[in-house]
Amino acid sequence: MSEQYEPSENAETAAERLRRAGYSEADVQREVTELEQKSATAARIFDLRRIIGGLFVLYGVIVTIAGITDGDAEIDKAQGININLWTGLGMLALGVFFLAWLKLRPVAPVTPALPPEAVQEDRPRGE
Repeated sequence: MSEQYEPSENAETAAERLRRAGYSEADVQREVTELEQKSATAARIFDLRRIIGGLFVLYGVIVTIAGITDGDAEIDKAQGININLWTGLGMLALGVFFLAWLKLRPVAPVTPALPPEAVQEDRPRGE
């Protein structure tokens, strides 16, 4: 197809633009399906659970390492509690929770809409 896809364009607008340009219905349906697949892929990649979980795991590892390497002076400042260690472990647990949630409940795939011809009622022949 010679026309370029505009990022801000949704599937319905693209389909209407292609119909006006003289493309066949099969070409339009193929283009719409490709756009919906790209949209579903972008939704999976930029799922907030992945971003939040990854950041919490990363920062949790850093803070946990800082807590393990803390000396007595830092622990005494926090009234005897190794606050870096406990905070880091809490951040790790929260990050693992978000990543497990992402794995157990993934984003539902987009189901492509059927063309009007496929939705027609089944009528007996001869009527």
